[in-house]
Amino acid sequence: MIQDRNLISRRGAVQTLAVGAAALAAASPRTFAAAAAPAAVPAGSGVNPGAHWEHWAKPQDAGFKNDLSKVEEMLYPLPTTSMMVVRGGKVALSYGWVDQVSYLASSRKSIMSMLYGKYVANGTINTKTTMLELGIDDIVGLTPQEKQATVQHLLMSSSGVYTPQGSPGGDQNTPKRGTYKPGEHFHYNNWDFNVVGAVFEKLTGKTVFKALQEDLAGPLGWEDFDINRQRMMGYEPPTSKYKAYHLFLSCRDMARAGLCMLNGGKWNGKEVVPAAWVRESTATHVVEANKEHGYGYLWWLPSHGRPGPEWANSFKADGNYGQYIVVLPALDLVVTHRRAVTDQFAIARNLGKTNAGPPGGGVDILKIVDQVVASLKA
Repeated sequence: MIQDRNLISRRGAVQTLAVGAAALAAASPRTFAAAAAPAAVPAGSGVNPGAHWEHWAKPQDAGFKNDLSKVEEMLYPLPTTSMMVVRGGKVALSYGWVDQVSYLASSRKSIMSMLYGKYVANGTINTKTTMLELGIDDIVGLTPQEKQATVQHLLMSSSGVYTPQGSPGGDQNTPKRGTYKPGEHFHYNNWDFNVVGAVFEKLTGKTVFKALQEDLAGPLGWEDFDINRQRMMGYEPPTSKYKAYHLFLSCRDMARAGLCMLNGGKWNGKEVVPAAWVRESTATHVVEANKEHGYGYLWWLPSHGRPGPEWANSFKADGNYGQYIVVLPALDLVVTHRRAVTDQFAIARNLGKTNAGPPGGGVDILKIVDQVVASLKA
C-alpha cells in the first residue's frame, strides 16, 4: 500500500462505512448513520466554454471578495502541478500547467460513472443484473453467493467479492471471502471498480476508451484528449481477469467533466449525462460512521463532514497523489487539482513493479476548497 497521507486517511476511513438497508438496520445506531434520501441537485448556471475556456477578468467579477491569492499561496509548498477554480462556467483561477496530460489514478472511477448514465437510461445496462446473469467469473472462481452481486453493488463498491484484485490502489485489508453478502459492506475494492469497466464493455459493445472519446471527450470539447494515451493496466503476472481502465487527462479537461456534472449533465443545451443519473450517482448510498464522507456511485460525497449550505449536494472524484474534481452545486463552483506523475511511474505502479510513491506528501484538497469557499462574498 502506497504511503500517501491522503490515501491512508481515505482508505482507513472507509473501513467504517455502512452499506445497504439491511446492514444499516443491523448496525448499532452509534456506529452507522442511515443513508439520506436523494436530494435534488441544484443545477449550475448552464454556462460552459466553447473551444477554449473563458476567464473572468479578475476573481472579484466571479463573486470572490479577493483575488484568490491566499488560495494560490496554499499551493506553493505542495506538490501541486495544476489547479483550476471555475465559477459560473468561467475560470476564476488557473495555476500551473492546466494543459498537461497525466495519470488520473482513482479519479477515473468517477469518470466511469458519468459514462454509465447514458446506457442505464436507454436500458443497455440494468444495474440490478447479477454477476451470474452476466457470466462474470474470475481466475479464482466466484462462489454462488458472490455471483449474486449486482452491477449496482459494484458501483457502490459493496459486491462482497473478495478475490484478488487485478490492479493496485484498492484497500488491501480485504475481508475473508464469504464474510459479507453482496450489498452488506463497503470495501474500497479494485475488483469491483475494474469489473465495472468489464461490464460496461460487455453490455455496450464499446471499449471504455472509445466510449470516453465519443460520449464525453467529443461532446464536452476536451482540448487535450488522446485516445491512444489511455490504457488498460494490471498486475503482471495477472491475479484477475479484470484490469484497470486507466485514464490520462489534463486539468482543464477534468474541469469540463466537473462542469458538465454541475450543470445537471447538460452541455450547450444537450444532454451528455442524463440528469436523473447525475442525481442518482451523486446521492448518498453509503454513509461513513463519523460522517466525514458519503459515497454514491463512484463519487465521494464530502457534505457529510461539511454540513454547511455551501457544501450541500457536493461531490468529488478522488485520485491518489492529488488528482481531484470537486463540485459544489450550491456555489456554482468546480475545483480541479492535479499532481502530475510520469507515465513511466504510473505504468510501473500499475504493473505491480513498485510500491513507491512520489515525494512531497499528500494534498488536503478539501482544506484548499474551504479557502476558496471562504473567499466568496457573503
